[in-house]
Amino acid sequence: MRSFDRPDVGAEPTTITPYRNGPYLVRGPFTLRDQEGEEIPTSRRTIALCRCGKSRMRPYCDGTHKLIDFRAPGVLETWPPEPASE
Repeated sequence: MRSFDRPDVGAEPTTITPYRNGPYLVRGPFTLRDQEGEEIPTSRRTIALCRCGKSRMRPYCDGTHKLIDFRAPGVLETWPPEPASE
């Protein structure tokens, strides 16, 4: 068993980064599961998850967000939106 397969043995942290107008990038040790709890096989330690909902490879990103002009910030959003600072 590789050390990154076990979170208690010298594992690096898993990070999820929302990219502005793009996908969520997941880096580090992780397990991806469907809504029934079944594991979705992954062969990489970094994956891009669709955030726009239009990918033909869901849950993975296929770049469709660029074609449909998807817009979302890469930072925490608040509701209601804060007024723009001048």
